[in-house]
Amino acid sequence: MLRYAAIDIGSNAVRLLIADISKQDGKYKYKKNTLIRVPLRLGDDAFLDQHISSRKAGDLVKTMAAFKNLMDVYHVTEYLACATSAMREASNGAEIVKLIKAETDLDLEIIEGQREANIIYANHIEEELDENKTYLYIDVGGGSTELSVFVKGVPEASRSFNIGTIRILDNQDKEETWEEMKVWVKDNTKNYKNLAGIGTGGNINKLFRMSDEKEHAPLSLQKLNAMYNKLTSYSLKERIHTLGLNPDRADVIVPACEIYLTLMKWTGIKQIFVPKVGMADGIIKLLIEEKLD
Repeated sequence: MLRYAAIDIGSNAVRLLIADISKQDGKYKYKKNTLIRVPLRLGDDAFLDQHISSRKAGDLVKTMAAFKNLMDVYHVTEYLACATSAMREASNGAEIVKLIKAETDLDLEIIEGQREANIIYANHIEEELDENKTYLYIDVGGGSTELSVFVKGVPEASRSFNIGTIRILDNQDKEETWEEMKVWVKDNTKNYKNLAGIGTGGNINKLFRMSDEKEHAPLSLQKLNAMYNKLTSYSLKERIHTLGLNPDRADVIVPACEIYLTLMKWTGIKQIFVPKVGMADGIIKLLIEEKLD
């Protein structure tokens, strides 16, 4: 049994996905074996101070050491570790990469927004959808939002914007970035009617689960709006205790909702498909493409 691992160092959480790889009908498939999520919230340091504190850097090294031990125990043969927005913006990002290599012997790559988008698209979600439709692909993270316009299954335009949930909570999102995103989205979608959305990331996955929508059914703008109104009617404490959200999800879910709703309103998107995959899944797919296909 081949086992691959994906490590995704995001602005809110750090994830390890261990997947079992098998071949069926001549095609390689993967099955999630183990998923571990550690809410380190590196974005708070990176977006406010442009520097990751020694405490958080130490926590990240410990997390990576734990991941390395688990990968060894699971006999992982290939892995890819990627860091996104927070590590991109931290002045000591490269230093932390060296420290992780020295302490854990794991190679970590700080990736640019476009590579981040490409990894997310390695999931090839568009193959499972109506190829005659045009989709706006929205991936909302803690530090950035990756957007792509898919026409007949092909990405026509793609861009990463420094708008994310942690950035909004820390009041580090800029008016001009929102405006830039609005102009880009309108320019790149104006020629397409009946645009639909595809949403990925931890928050939209959680929103989908909370919606009680049927598996594979899209989430409507109306329903998302109603959920946003419900979430904002509760205090942070109530979202944790009454709605049962994890503390590190209860705050970011609101700005995530705002990003999705804003993009849907700008483009006239009435429904969004939520395939429940993310960066870590994309890394596994990418490894399969690079190593096996």
